[in-house]
Amino acid sequence: MEYKALDSITAIEIEALGIASEVAEKLHGLLSEIIRSYGNGTPETWRHISKRVLSPDLPFSFHQMMYYGCFKHYGPDPPAWMPEPENAVFTNVGQLLERRGKEFLGSNYRDPFSSFSSFQEFSVSNPEVYWRTVLDEMHITFSKPPNCILQMNDSPESQFRSPGGQWLPGAVFNPAKDCLSINENRSLDDVAIIWRDEGCDNLPVKRLTLRELRAEVWLVAHALNSIGFEKGTAIAIDMPMNVNAVVIYLAIVLAGHVVVSIADSFAAREISTRLNISKAKAIFTQDLIIRGDKSIPLYSRIIDAQSPLAIVIPTNSTGFSMKLRDSDISWHAFLERVKDLKGVEFSAVEKSGESFTNILFSSGTTGEPKAIPWTLVTPLKAAADAWCHMDIRHGDVVAWPTNLGWMMGPWLVYASLLNRASMALYNGSPLSSGFVKFVQDAKVTMLGVIPSIVRSWKSTNCTSGYDWSSIRCFASTGEASSIDEYLWLMGRACYKPIIEYCGGTEIGGGFVTGSLLQAQALAAFSAPAMGCSLFILGNDDSPIPQSMPGIGELALGPFMFGASSSLLNADHYDVYFKGMPRWNGMILRRHGDLFERSPRAYYRAHGRADDTMNLGGIKVSSVEIERICNTVDESILETAAIGVPPHGGGPEQLVVTVVFKNPSDTSPDLDKLKLSFNSALQKNLNPLFRVHRVVPYPSLPRTATNKVMRRVLRQQLAIEHKTKL
Repeated sequence: MEYKALDSITAIEIEALGIASEVAEKLHGLLSEIIRSYGNGTPETWRHISKRVLSPDLPFSFHQMMYYGCFKHYGPDPPAWMPEPENAVFTNVGQLLERRGKEFLGSNYRDPFSSFSSFQEFSVSNPEVYWRTVLDEMHITFSKPPNCILQMNDSPESQFRSPGGQWLPGAVFNPAKDCLSINENRSLDDVAIIWRDEGCDNLPVKRLTLRELRAEVWLVAHALNSIGFEKGTAIAIDMPMNVNAVVIYLAIVLAGHVVVSIADSFAAREISTRLNISKAKAIFTQDLIIRGDKSIPLYSRIIDAQSPLAIVIPTNSTGFSMKLRDSDISWHAFLERVKDLKGVEFSAVEKSGESFTNILFSSGTTGEPKAIPWTLVTPLKAAADAWCHMDIRHGDVVAWPTNLGWMMGPWLVYASLLNRASMALYNGSPLSSGFVKFVQDAKVTMLGVIPSIVRSWKSTNCTSGYDWSSIRCFASTGEASSIDEYLWLMGRACYKPIIEYCGGTEIGGGFVTGSLLQAQALAAFSAPAMGCSLFILGNDDSPIPQSMPGIGELALGPFMFGASSSLLNADHYDVYFKGMPRWNGMILRRHGDLFERSPRAYYRAHGRADDTMNLGGIKVSSVEIERICNTVDESILETAAIGVPPHGGGPEQLVVTVVFKNPSDTSPDLDKLKLSFNSALQKNLNPLFRVHRVVPYPSLPRTATNKVMRRVLRQQLAIEHKTKL
């Protein structure tokens, strides 16, 4: 729709949006005053409009009128939020730079706001100073300190196999121990976890103090010891992200074992695959998942997956919905064996920095997911990103609907607890008004989202009437976001910033993100993450100059704190480095997304450069989807699964192109086929996957070597979709 410039908007047009006439007159008067003071379409104009004119109770159409009217002639990447220099000094990074900015940047240092980009470059070129400083700021402790921060590989062979070097060599520590520690900035009475169960939305939120959390984690760690597992044993967790899951996670790490992360949405076959790859010796789960009036079986899936020893938590006080296997243990019996040790401190098992602490999974371009080990360094990367980019600190309340099966689950644990903040957990659907009310009642200060959740909130208007004024910032990851949806989201909290955050399981955090010290444009990243360098490859596979705009495949600098250096079931070098170009003597690390750097130096993601897509925040290969779709109906010759971004931005939508064995058949029932695809994918791959459209093709475009050119299909389908609008 075409929007007018601000000075052309009348009070009558404001009233036409459903706003009472006297309110419309008042709003128009405020708008006119702001235009006289700051101009018709400047960033300062928008700053004052968002603070003085707009409020969550006004129609979103009025928010759009103001935003698009203000930036009608601005060009790309208008700032939806701008930091105020007087507030910048109170952020974590701002306070650090006020104390030591000149030490880091010399005479180039001016102030936190204008020197942030220089500080990011400093973090890349001076990893020893930067990471020592941040680890000190977060009060990370070592029983044996590292010899250095980054040990470069000297021999040609080690450079070839592990181009990223070794981080924190010689260090011995345990990140779970620091999650539970006290210091001058945290006491035992501080709240560690705030939570609420779905259905209890009118009851007060529940709180677990650090003292109480420590006691529960210690008890579970003692119980694990009583089973007799060797140190370093892989132990899986497959359950919703609730208080018990967090306690179990911390206990496994504290006891020196390795968490195997499995999402609670997976079917039995996917669970079995992950248990087999990780060689897990036990699994924690619960009987059922309760969502509203639905009871979703979970333990029965564990049985179907032929899991090893299962420790099962009952969902209902009345007991289990089915008899446990003889080899399995109830949660009560598990804890009963160490009841005499309740309240007794568990001595953390401290290990070297390169030891594994968590095995997570990310789909590659084959049917088997990549098994990605996090070392003990990776949790520190997650927490450092939160400290710097989301400004998480003591006293904050951090919520991010997620699961321990995805990297954002462990990220949330470390991002909150290592930064002495409270973690906010809602045991229920994040799409409901119950979750929205929980954000209000828990006084969440940093709310993490994925775009599909925001889209649901906006379509149902379930945030209406709730007070989100405690939020200091949002963060978003997992999918490409939409400008209109995120303008709406900012408006729910009186235009607090959204920090876009993009990374990967193999990184343990982000490589490109935003900052409270930079202007934030909607659906865009404002900077590489601290310690990370980004390269956009041109047509000749050489990085285009950092000062130039452009679009191409993204590559990363190899030296990333906490990033993976091994895979359990694939060759790490082949996956991330083989065939990649060199720059300034170092081999670049493969990421695989198409990225754009805009003329104003913002970054935007444009989907996968290979045959992997992102559906609802889950990376999945086309091959995995096609393998299932090809068997749905005997009339199908072959399929190609494509992730197509919708017009106007947002997460990829799954489109399945179909070639039929007999193209001359009368028009097939594509709606029926779509239902069959959805049923098969949700049963055999992931219940969250959904086919958006089925498109018949006479044949699929192929290369000279007979490979399907999915990129060509993606372009054709995107153009076709745009033409139909």
